[in-house]
Parts: sequence; C-alpha cells; structure tokens
Amino acid sequence: MREAPKNRIAKDAIKAWRLSAALAMLVPWVLAIASFFLVHFVEVTYWYSISAVGLLIVITYLVVVFVPKIRWRRWRYELFEQEIYIQHGILVVSRTLVPMIRVQHVDTKQGPILKRYRLSNLTISTAATVHEIPALPEKEAADLRDQISELARVDEDDV
Repeated sequence: MREAPKNRIAKDAIKAWRLSAALAMLVPWVLAIASFFLVHFVEVTYWYSISAVGLLIVITYLVVVFVPKIRWRRWRYELFEQEIYIQHGILVVSRTLVPMIRVQHVDTKQGPILKRYRLSNLTISTAATVHEIPALPEKEAADLRDQISELARVDEDDV
C-alpha cells in the first residue's frame, strides 16, 4: 500500500472551519432559545427545551471544536508529475489518485471566511467529477494551480 501524501493543508484551516461551523450552529441555537419562550404559549414542559440545549452543547462541541482538528489532521495531498494524490476523511479515510491526463481545468475559490485567513480552495475538474484540496495558503494555492495546469497540458507530440 502506498504511503500517505506528504503535504498538509494550512493550519489556519482549523480556525476557518471552526468559524464556519459556529456560524452554522447559530440557527439551531436560536431555535433552542426560542423554544423556552414558546413554552409560555404552548402547554409543554421545559424539559424539551432543556434537552434540546443539552444536545446542542454536545453537538456544538463536536462540530466546532473536535471535528475541524481531526479533519485537518487527515487532509493531505501530494503532487506528482503523472498524478495528484489526495487523502481526506474522518471516519472513512479516502485516498484518491487523479491522473494528470484526466485533468480538464483547475480553479481556486475563496469565500469571505477563507479570505479572512488568506486561504483558498483548489478544485481540480475531470470529466467525471471535481476534486478539492481545501484551505491552502493563497500563494501556495495559486502556485499549485499553475503547476497542475502545466503538468496537465498534453503536447501535440504526446497525442
């Protein structure tokens, strides 16, 4: 079996993923808090609301604190002349080889949270699917994009 890829994504990915998860958890928290006010209008005990908050505390800890760190540890990639090797996953670790000859185009994407931490996602498109390497430093993502683009080109002599 092949060794794991050597390159890691940026450590700031943990912060970006935590911020993103915290923002996503705002809606369930608002609903849980609203359930305490709803108890006054509907004849239901406070235990439903208390249970919801208890469950949300556990879920928030897992999603905001625990998962991003594990996710960062598992994300790795390596670029070879003939292929791109990507590893990711938390419970099920997926290792993917993307042949350079199958690469159609390479993009970098950056939303507001990634921009705050100066990170970009690199997407590699093939005819079948799109592969992503998340949270790379902006410069590294741009350099990797250009490098993959160069390696994916096929000379007329090679055809």
